[in-house]
Amino acid sequence: MLKEEMLDLLGSMIAILKTENGDLQSAELELTSLEEAIPIWRGLVNQRPAGPIGADYLVAEEAFLAAYHEEHMQDVSVCQPTSDPQIFLYPGDLCHLQVDAVVNAANSQMLGCFIPNHACLDNALHTFAGLELRQFCAKKMEDQGLPAAVGKVMVTPGFHLPAGLVFHTVGPFIPEGKPVSAIRRGLLEQCYLSCLEEAQARGLKAIAFPALSTGEFGYPKDQAAEVAVRTVRKWLTETTYPLKVIFSTYTVED
Repeated sequence: MLKEEMLDLLGSMIAILKTENGDLQSAELELTSLEEAIPIWRGLVNQRPAGPIGADYLVAEEAFLAAYHEEHMQDVSVCQPTSDPQIFLYPGDLCHLQVDAVVNAANSQMLGCFIPNHACLDNALHTFAGLELRQFCAKKMEDQGLPAAVGKVMVTPGFHLPAGLVFHTVGPFIPEGKPVSAIRRGLLEQCYLSCLEEAQARGLKAIAFPALSTGEFGYPKDQAAEVAVRTVRKWLTETTYPLKVIFSTYTVED
């Protein structure tokens, strides 16, 4: 798809979202580039509460995201091997990885990040999966009736993502300046174990993890990495399940 066509689709989606918000005067924007249009669209998507939207939007979204992911998608062959034959590193954006499941560092509401253009993975996955992901999560949370528990996993389709599934898990929060307690360390271990066990139950071949509980959740990255690698290696050894585990190294610190 040509960039001009992608820009037209973005313009249509932005107009629909702005009109939905009652912003009729600025619904018709003159967009000159994808670099200008994507943040506008993304910000509107981020702020939109879960709920139905018209078929015109969904058709445009499907076409745009198909073209977007075709341009950016990467398969597991780009992942870097490590000393462990089942553990790999992926120095890229998990929104672009074609894999059985990507793990989302979610919050307890499980509805994604509502801050416009926030840099967290929760924001990006909900943006580039499409609006149906938030609707799907909202329905599951309504049925559950309670916020998500730390250390558990909720599975959803990937919708328009290259990944087939999204494993949403809530990691422990570490207040600024506070040491990591044994309880919170155990909860982070449980996040990884819940995802690994779910992957095995579903017969998956590969799963990709971000640096869970780091960033906004405050878990020191060096300590989080130690927990992640130790927990995964122990599980792989004990189960002997042939799962490929991919760790995202999105930043130098990761």
